[in-house]
Amino acid sequence: MMRKTLIALAFAASIPAVALAMPGAGHGHHGGKHGSHMFEQLDLSKEQKRDMRKLMGEQMKNHHDITQRYLNKLPEAERKAMQDELKTSKQETHKKIRDLLKPEQQKQFDEMHTKMEAKRAERAEFQKWKAERDSKN
Repeated sequence: MMRKTLIALAFAASIPAVALAMPGAGHGHHGGKHGSHMFEQLDLSKEQKRDMRKLMGEQMKNHHDITQRYLNKLPEAERKAMQDELKTSKQETHKKIRDLLKPEQQKQFDEMHTKMEAKRAERAEFQKWKAERDSKN
């Protein structure tokens, strides 16, 4: 079972790279056009780009669902340890990014981060409500 979990986690780590290679990817999420040159060479139509984005969105959701299914099988202590390690890593990266910025950029970065965290909290609350509603049906 641990091998399957590790495979799922490794797969999870690779999805963002594929998503960033999609046409138009990265524009709204992190800015820029990371890796989209791969699809630019295919000269895709608007419809093909739309369909590719839809497929990648579905793949990312499926990836999340599969990963979550395996993570839910981990013992609580290991799940908590992993969450704590991920949180610490995220905080360290956030600090390093912030340290690279000028004071006025730091202020803007902090505002953006606060908004993003509020959206995450709102989404988590919605997901919790949805799960509770679905379990009653």
